[in-house]
Amino acid sequence: MHKKVLALLLCGLPCITQAQDAFDVLQMSQTELRGTSRFMSMAGAFGALGGDLSTLTQNPGGIGVYRNSDVGITLSLDCNSTNAGDKINETKFNVNQVGYVGAFKLNSDVMPNLNIGFTFNRINSFNRHYSGAIGNIGTSLSNHIANKLNKGYYEPKDLVDGNPYYDSYAPWIGIVSYDMPVYDDGGYATGQYANIINYENKQMKGLLGDGTTGYAEFEVDEKGHTDEYNFAFGGNLHNILYWGIDMGITDIDYKSYMYYGEVLDNAYIQDSEFRHIVNQGTYADFGYDNYLHTKGTGINGKFGVIVKPINELRIGAAVHTPTYYKMKDTFYLLSFLEAGALNDNLETSKWYYAEKGSDDGYETTSEYSIRTPWRYMASLAGVIGKRAILSFDYECVNNKTMKMGDVDGNQYYDVATRVKNYFKPSHIIRIGGEYRVSPKVSLRAGYSYKSTQVQQEIDNYTREVTTTSTNLAYQYDNKVQYITCGAGYKHNSFYADLAYVHKYRQSVYNAFTPIVNSNEYENGLGADVKEHNNRISLTLGFRF
Repeated sequence: MHKKVLALLLCGLPCITQAQDAFDVLQMSQTELRGTSRFMSMAGAFGALGGDLSTLTQNPGGIGVYRNSDVGITLSLDCNSTNAGDKINETKFNVNQVGYVGAFKLNSDVMPNLNIGFTFNRINSFNRHYSGAIGNIGTSLSNHIANKLNKGYYEPKDLVDGNPYYDSYAPWIGIVSYDMPVYDDGGYATGQYANIINYENKQMKGLLGDGTTGYAEFEVDEKGHTDEYNFAFGGNLHNILYWGIDMGITDIDYKSYMYYGEVLDNAYIQDSEFRHIVNQGTYADFGYDNYLHTKGTGINGKFGVIVKPINELRIGAAVHTPTYYKMKDTFYLLSFLEAGALNDNLETSKWYYAEKGSDDGYETTSEYSIRTPWRYMASLAGVIGKRAILSFDYECVNNKTMKMGDVDGNQYYDVATRVKNYFKPSHIIRIGGEYRVSPKVSLRAGYSYKSTQVQQEIDNYTREVTTTSTNLAYQYDNKVQYITCGAGYKHNSFYADLAYVHKYRQSVYNAFTPIVNSNEYENGLGADVKEHNNRISLTLGFRF
């Protein structure tokens, strides 16, 4: 894998282009199966059960089930293995949840209890690291960028005159691919310039053409989390209808390093005098290092009820409003090109190295707002005798309702259109069961499945995708499933729960979008990403 280039992080400058687009809003909207150990060991199938600290993030109607106060903490150890060609293992310790529910008896037959609760929940972890290679490529990112510039009728002056980062609407990745300063072995600028994107006969052209062969390599290293702080209150009516209202405050902290590069033989490059384009016996190694740091704070609401018509049956329903986020990105892009000849018979026998960073080496910032999807839940649970519980949840995540806008909340309608074209609702099912072996010991198990998020045209590469100005890569999940189990122990007021969660996530990485309706370049380059996460969690708590 290409060695990471460490950029100097300087004060941010304002940016006139948005840093995020539809697939980035999708990524920032994700949640996963996290909460108390009891909740996770039953795969989160608690929408009709309640009486658990995790219900504040799922169906707040579950707070009304409480008859006693509850305080608890959940710790977990995550062992993550990701394979996209190269297998990478990572281990992470997390505090999944800390919470308190206070139960207050009203001595009323109509409303016996009124309860309040406060919880901290880690609802998503972005931690993932994968890398791989793609052999025998038939297209090139350099050709893709050249095609984008040709579609916009850009000329070299649009990429170099004045300060193109502010004066031109040209894509940033095109700007950093043209007029790159060449450096000698000592790291000093030679006064010469080289291009990943060449200009010939009034057309931008990439490095790959007839007779060019090569391979691509990529690396994605993501870190960060989404945390939610919940305040909820609720109660019950006649011990039949349990209700709850929750307000959540969320924060996102996401960092990513993404590298993409290609190694090409017989590449179409400039000769050693930077006058002509040659492609016989030549060699080119080029790539892009992309750094992004996203931070945001949001607010949402949740409403839910649980109905118990008879003691053996529970029915639940909940609605989650979108989370309304204010976001800030800090990003930096660095391109590099090493090129020359494979023999001494050409003018290109003199090797050269060139590089160029976005905005002349400064980090750049962008501020905007996003709105995550609406979420709807329906649940059913049955109590079998006095020892067993079987629970089923269905959740719909309407990804088509995601929005993006400026810092004042004014919507970007072009992004909204792409959201509707790219995505479809995700469907989640959760099944969980618990069996009480004795008054003190319980055994649990569960299963959860989440369907794909994207339209078939995206997965079949028959629709073009618009991405950010500094990063052409995009990724999405095709399916996510959990297999869970656990055990619980209770003695007087004290309880301890243990859970094991296996998560399998099948994703797709794309270095750049396919170009549809083009005879010259039809396919993008991508890879399947398979992730296995094994989590062990422990919850300790008291009910009083």
